[in-house]
Amino acid sequence: MTVMTPAPIDQEDEEMLVPNPDLVEGPQPLEAQIEMGITTDSQQVEDPQISRFTWRIENFTRLNTKKLYSDIFVAGSYKWRILIFPKGNNVDHLSMYLDVADSTSLPYGWSRYAQFSLAVVNQIHNKYSARKDTQHQFTARESDWGFTSFMPLGELYDPGRGYLLNDTCIIEAEVAVRRVVDYWTYDSKKETGFVGLKNQGATCYMNSLLQTLYHIPYFRKAVYHMPTTENDVPSASIPLALQSLFYKLQYSDSSIATKELTKSFGWDTHDSFMQHDVQELNRVLCEKLEDKMKGTVVEGTIQQLFEGHHMNYIECINVDYKSTRKESFYDLQLDVKGCRDVYASFDKYVEVERLEGDNKYQSEPYGLQDAKKGVLFIDFPPVLQLQLKRFEYDFMRDIMVKINDRYEFPLQLDLDRENGKYLSPEANRGIRNLYTLHSVLVHSGGVHGGHYYAFIRPTLSDHWFKFDDERVTKEDMKRALEEQYGGEEELPQTNPGFNNTPFKFTKYSNAYMLVYIRESDKEKIICNVDEKDIAEHLRVRLTREQEEKEIKKKEKTEAHLYTIIKVARDEDLVEQIGRDIYFDLVDHDKVKSFRMQKQMPFNLFKDEVAKEFGIPVQFQRFWLWAKRQNHTYRPNRPMTHLEETQTVGQLREACNKVHNADLKLFLEVKLGLDLRPIPPPDKTKDDILLFLKQYDPEKEEMRYVGRLFAKATGKPTEILTKLNEMAGYAPDEEIDLYEEIKFEPQVMCDPIDQKITFRFNQLEDGDIICFQKSLPKETSNQFRYPDVPSFLEYVHNRQVVHFRVLEKPKDDDFCLELSKLHTYDDVVERVARQLDLEDPSKIRLTSHNCYSQQPKPQPIKYRGVDRLSDMLVHYNQTSDILYYEVLDIPLPELQYLKTLKVAFHHATKDEVSIHTIRLPKQSTVGDVINELKKKVELSHLNAELRLLEVFYHKIYKIFPASDKIENINDQYWTLRAEEIPEEEKSLGPHDRLIHVYHFTKETAQNHMHQIQNFGEPFFLVIHDGETLAEVKLRIQKKLQVPVEEYAKWKFAFLALGRPEYLGDTDIISSRFQRRDVYGAWEQYLGLEHSDNAPKKAYVANQNRHAFEKPVKIYN
Repeated sequence: MTVMTPAPIDQEDEEMLVPNPDLVEGPQPLEAQIEMGITTDSQQVEDPQISRFTWRIENFTRLNTKKLYSDIFVAGSYKWRILIFPKGNNVDHLSMYLDVADSTSLPYGWSRYAQFSLAVVNQIHNKYSARKDTQHQFTARESDWGFTSFMPLGELYDPGRGYLLNDTCIIEAEVAVRRVVDYWTYDSKKETGFVGLKNQGATCYMNSLLQTLYHIPYFRKAVYHMPTTENDVPSASIPLALQSLFYKLQYSDSSIATKELTKSFGWDTHDSFMQHDVQELNRVLCEKLEDKMKGTVVEGTIQQLFEGHHMNYIECINVDYKSTRKESFYDLQLDVKGCRDVYASFDKYVEVERLEGDNKYQSEPYGLQDAKKGVLFIDFPPVLQLQLKRFEYDFMRDIMVKINDRYEFPLQLDLDRENGKYLSPEANRGIRNLYTLHSVLVHSGGVHGGHYYAFIRPTLSDHWFKFDDERVTKEDMKRALEEQYGGEEELPQTNPGFNNTPFKFTKYSNAYMLVYIRESDKEKIICNVDEKDIAEHLRVRLTREQEEKEIKKKEKTEAHLYTIIKVARDEDLVEQIGRDIYFDLVDHDKVKSFRMQKQMPFNLFKDEVAKEFGIPVQFQRFWLWAKRQNHTYRPNRPMTHLEETQTVGQLREACNKVHNADLKLFLEVKLGLDLRPIPPPDKTKDDILLFLKQYDPEKEEMRYVGRLFAKATGKPTEILTKLNEMAGYAPDEEIDLYEEIKFEPQVMCDPIDQKITFRFNQLEDGDIICFQKSLPKETSNQFRYPDVPSFLEYVHNRQVVHFRVLEKPKDDDFCLELSKLHTYDDVVERVARQLDLEDPSKIRLTSHNCYSQQPKPQPIKYRGVDRLSDMLVHYNQTSDILYYEVLDIPLPELQYLKTLKVAFHHATKDEVSIHTIRLPKQSTVGDVINELKKKVELSHLNAELRLLEVFYHKIYKIFPASDKIENINDQYWTLRAEEIPEEEKSLGPHDRLIHVYHFTKETAQNHMHQIQNFGEPFFLVIHDGETLAEVKLRIQKKLQVPVEEYAKWKFAFLALGRPEYLGDTDIISSRFQRRDVYGAWEQYLGLEHSDNAPKKAYVANQNRHAFEKPVKIYN
């Protein structure tokens, strides 16, 4: 997926890819290590060289440069380098790009196409490395490509996250260069018989699903048979939009757009740029179709195809009692983690759980009983959709992670294996549950984004095809199956003599969803679908669309032979001025256009105008428009007789220096007393053509009333009677005249001196006079905008702003018409008035990010901007959205305060309470503790508190009471307060205060064990010579763990993540003598046991932007 945008964004999860606009020449040398590997296959174009480059950047936090280049490395015989912005490219994220190192020395017209991934390695837990991948055609104009918002700086620079170790950052790049000619000249229809779907920005996940559904012919036929009418609009009807899409996939020769379908979902542009979940979209779409099929000839199709049933049961072991519940499913979620293949996942799905001991089953007639609990299948559907759980929530790290483990799936799936072990007793054993693989949906990338595509065999033959957005290619079975298993791949050694260890890297492309079709239903489902299945009105509509498309295509190819002429008339000015426009005279995009061959003589064009407008040729006079230095656009002069003898092409070339610009004309028509056209009057050099607008301050309306010729040597007083007549005023009405001079960047509208000539007033052809009745000074204050200049100023600066509650960023709360010139105080006063709030200073505003369609991370400071226009601008775009909060104290006060969220852990109760502490920024940690004491329940009156910094279940710091709170960043860390135990207050000379953490061991992909901390860390005093057995007793008493469970716990000394298991007789204090660790938290006493505790309900540092975005189909 590639999303292009000219400016960076604030949101971490937005997968926005941008060229870097700010480049300088010459790499800056850094220590680099290059590791390269080559993959080979029969299709050389599809399997290019893959090169891997590793860049180690030392002293990272001390870098004092805006941008940094890596050393040059080679991939696909081309030179590349990585470009990073360590402090972000105008964003609070690390910015990272792949750059063509020798772009300035390459020949004219060069280009190269590459697929690549960039990563920041997590040096503590490799599986949490931040990685993003994309593809791009590099050219002289876009010689670098990548991610402006790669990862938040807060995560990168946080020492506990693992991205910086010993102040060293490791960046990796994998680059695969492909032949450009293959990608850009490829014809999917010609090569495969199928066409692809265009990507709207981040809709590859949807495209892969739509292709899969389309290639289930029975489903496609049902969609075609959903009743629609010729009056339906595809963008408002899901059935019609899907019918239209499927018809085009079946009969078009080129890739298809999906905008009509997403519009029918009720999606806006932002939804199309959000990557959603395929499984969720599949369920929501099928539910919508199922609902819209009710009461039609295809009712029940979704159930017939995709619905299966399983039975949940609990069976008592010692008494004759069994509880069962039947449930339906449209897809099955299968575990990937810990399972080698689909069969292992099904084994796990039906695995029997024993309910005994403390977990006995409460049966209604017999009370607590030992029991067996499990799931068995009653029936499987004809089309079996298997969702592979590649994404899981890591409770210990409180984040989503992607599981890239190897996971195999067969071409044929036998769910009757081992005498029907997956089937319930009531299942129909007469149905053979043997399935054949139809499609494999693949996700390539990480948890925060990536790319989706699908491998499908439409007829279940041996021919596989890859559907990758617009591109469809033939593939072999190995590519569709084995290469999508995931796991690790081994690169051949480049220097076998130097390193005997083969290099392995994780494959980030792997199967995410599988679709199987039952063998016994194959003939029914892979059925023939032809035109007779398609409604007549749909065929007619789509045929017409295709014809219109062909016409447009023909017009495009013949565009060089034609000229577009846009003709504006008085009628256009009357219609537009005061409605669509206020400044200048006309919007040329809304006037009549003529598409004429360039070789046509202009005189013949006048015949076309006569036919169109009913104005005889002899009564037509055309004026040429000109753009003035002040950026206004006005009729400049009449065409000459010589110009009218030229062709329209010659005339357009002479009038427009801009290539392919349209020829714009104003048609002057003189009407006689009977309102019929008459010949235009002769024009001398002394005659000037003036356009006239009339303003009414009472109605606040402006309108176009006509035009007239005036003598340049005459005075404005000579036309006053005519103006009164045109406006419908009394002949002797006193009026004020103004000249509309310009409107960008500011409005310029000056009074006209009626006592001097038009020439001295500097009026010329095409100028605009605005006039109004003269107002006595005493009445002018009755009107908001009493004169033309004030009205035009208002129109130019007026801005309707949509205000939204900050916590509901998708929904407008109210709208206000404001002025871009309004000050900060003006805006908050208007908002406060709208909310019936007495104190406007309690309003806090936040600007809108035009790219992420979310609030910006930081609110607007009190009087931090001068004007409303400053609040609405975001890089080179202007928004009309602001977010607001109502604070409990005035914002000026709040800005001088520091707000901290502190989790207080009670000393004797298993309770955690969250408290918001708000103090002046110059306050100390001691002040925080004193404030907290007023809010919490202490175990005794003289209890002392301390404030800790806790991150990922480790204690990183005890804050000294004298520390200033303005330096505390609680955005990523949890601040924990607790009572200081009495034993810690009287430490002996040989006593030590050690860290104690809970941990489990996870098996990683390389079969190495990784330490995962969980639970609440704590301090413990150990005495000199104390054994583990003695310490264990004190820990059990402190944690109140039952004896049976505690007996299963293991104890280890851990330094830098490596456990050394301890025996009961080991002396604990002897282990905690080392001083060569990066921080005290890196050596601790570890308590190894399973994490059975429920996840805490609170999150002390919850970011308001970190919410999931569900798929919604609104219509």
